[in-house]
Amino acid sequence: MSERPTSGRVLIYSHDTFGLGHLRRCRAIAHALVERYNNLSVLILSGSPIVGSFDFRTRVDFVRIPGVIKLRNGEYTALNLHLDIDEILSMRASLIRHTAEIYQPDLFIVDKEPLGLRGEVRETLEDLKRRGVPLVLGLRDVMDEPALLAPEWERKKVLPALENLYDEIWVYGLPQVCDPLEGIEVPQSVRDKMVYTGYLHRTVPAALPHGAGLPEEPYILVTAGGGGDGEALVDWVLRAYESDPGIPYRAVLVFGPFMQPDLQAEFMARAEALGKVEATAFESRMERLMQGAVGVVAMGGYNTFCEILSFDKKALIVPRETPRREQTIRAARAEELGLVSVLMDDGVRDAGAMAAALRRLPWQAPPSAVVVPGLLDGLESVNRLAGRHLPVHKATCVPANVEPIRRLAAGEWA
Repeated sequence: MSERPTSGRVLIYSHDTFGLGHLRRCRAIAHALVERYNNLSVLILSGSPIVGSFDFRTRVDFVRIPGVIKLRNGEYTALNLHLDIDEILSMRASLIRHTAEIYQPDLFIVDKEPLGLRGEVRETLEDLKRRGVPLVLGLRDVMDEPALLAPEWERKKVLPALENLYDEIWVYGLPQVCDPLEGIEVPQSVRDKMVYTGYLHRTVPAALPHGAGLPEEPYILVTAGGGGDGEALVDWVLRAYESDPGIPYRAVLVFGPFMQPDLQAEFMARAEALGKVEATAFESRMERLMQGAVGVVAMGGYNTFCEILSFDKKALIVPRETPRREQTIRAARAEELGLVSVLMDDGVRDAGAMAAALRRLPWQAPPSAVVVPGLLDGLESVNRLAGRHLPVHKATCVPANVEPIRRLAAGEWA
């Protein structure tokens, strides 16, 4: 094995079987780390088929492992290769393990799935544990309904991994908003490893001029996230504009790259027939559209919620309830706090109800009307937490309060 590097290296694993959430969260963390630390590199292991469609900052790169998709019956299958699932998983596990062996990270961060897809990251975790590499599990603010999460974690044998493998658990949220392990019986030793970071603040990429390429008229952004299960939301908004031409603001629809092509074509044709609706299949720089909108209509996944908070946007959340209740739980709690408004999908999806909600949206209070201390401190907290494990501590920009960074550099943590 080659000599251990003196520059800092962080390895991030994201299983990415579906959607954009995991990849976008990992990318935001990677960019924040290299911005803070001059001599740091971050490598992302991702199974996302569109990872190459995103821009990455200098000293951030990715390894694309063969993709899989989850079928409606809950089973997995290869995304592109004509191989059975066991062959694909064996290949993925080998690539992950050998990448970690060669890369020699100072810190390994696993996103959401403690043991990876079907346990594919277990051997890598065990190898790195033996080498003394700090292991971190990063969790979003909401995982799922406890009644559903508990048996899933028991089946996957997650708790022994949390007890014996992981050194820390970073929760990218706040306990006063959501506790991802609420209702789950976990040992106190696991609870003691949990650190709430706050939500991950998002910004518009510096290379983009303010307002570049945005509609000239005020607009409401409608985003279906990855789009794989966003057809109900898009159809509902389109029917609202079709039935009520007097809705005062334009709509910009972003379908998401995983929406079925035939649905995209149908929705595009309907949008083109409306004078107040624009549509696109995919936007890799969603931040610019979010920043320019007068309001946002979304399903309320984690990344979209972070963007709504970051850009202080008045938001209408229409959460999905299956296969996970994550979005519903987050939306309900956020509405209780006064951060967003919520319109539940009752299966009927009355066009008038959506039109009325769209008319109200620009007049509701923005998230900043509610004071939640530390709400958007996530990336700053992650930088500080990660810094304790890195051989490099020189920041590219010194924060206003430098004392915590000085304490971290000295190996202290309160």
